[in-house]
Amino acid sequence: MSSELKATKRDRVGSRAARALRAQGRIPASIQGQEKDNLDVSLEAAAFLAARRHHESLFDIEVAGAGVETAMVREIQYDAFGDNVIHVEFRRVVRGVAIESDVELHFVGMSRGGVLTPLHRTITIRAIPSKIPDEIEVDASLFSEGQTILASDIKLPDGVELAMAADEHMAVVAGAAGAEESDEEVEESGTGEA
Repeated sequence: MSSELKATKRDRVGSRAARALRAQGRIPASIQGQEKDNLDVSLEAAAFLAARRHHESLFDIEVAGAGVETAMVREIQYDAFGDNVIHVEFRRVVRGVAIESDVELHFVGMSRGGVLTPLHRTITIRAIPSKIPDEIEVDASLFSEGQTILASDIKLPDGVELAMAADEHMAVVAGAAGAEESDEEVEESGTGEA
């Protein structure tokens, strides 16, 4: 499923022009890829943000005077406080044609008996554009102390396949440092009294 956005071409680029657009309630953006020239556009901020609240990342962008571009969000840049979108980069795609994409991992829950340390924040997947999720949740409670989470251990949504080495280490569950020391101290103090 995709959302529709209306855009206008940008004749002027640069920080001064971008600030002027943002003051008018628009977001500077670029549409890239598919061996076509990059297209600098501006979007209505409210329409884009409303679509993103519904986790949309695939868009049909109607560019005034240039037709419709089907594109996915590739990167969103925020201001220094992380509150306001200052630029969006789109990647042109073809509907129904699988592509590779890096998707953010979101670790949820508590691992059993240890501390989960992510080694990668993204996973490379392959899917048609409409099936590519914004993020993939990894349930940390399924993993125990001493376990390494491999790329193949991460449950992917239907229609999505792994596009990186299956044995790639994505996270590790290490024991809590203080827990081991306190167990040893208890054993030592218990043997001294007998």
